[in-house]
Amino acid sequence: MPYAWSPVGKALEMVAFSRSRRLNVLGFLSRQGKLIYHTTTDTVTTKVVIEAFDRLLEQKSPEAFAIVVLDNASIHRSALFLRKERDWRAQRLYVLFLPTYSPELNLIEILWRKIKYEWLPVTAYQSFPSLTSHVLQVLSGYGEKYRINFI
Repeated sequence: MPYAWSPVGKALEMVAFSRSRRLNVLGFLSRQGKLIYHTTTDTVTTKVVIEAFDRLLEQKSPEAFAIVVLDNASIHRSALFLRKERDWRAQRLYVLFLPTYSPELNLIEILWRKIKYEWLPVTAYQSFPSLTSHVLQVLSGYGEKYRINFI
């Protein structure tokens, strides 16, 4: 229950609180500006992360290699994820983990910050369909209309 101040003798009326829907975006961002993303309204579980990695593999040429930098979230350290990691290595996809509590070392955190605080207009938050539409517009426009120069 949230706390609030009110004038003496005036009762505050609380509006029923309900959680809004959530749009989760998982992404892979290269220093050259290529973005591969996976969106879901489901809870992000190990299975969802594995689906995103499998999508990445579908777009990667077999002879190329990829290095994915991850934080130490429990879904990245689960037994299921670590088993899949062995399979991915055979397909030239390697996972590196950041030191604990250092999200600032992950380049994609810069992208998420830009999207949330610079590229999404305030009107995007009027409704869930509006937010979804605006987020997908930014994600699909990344590299052309929206860009970060890491060099």
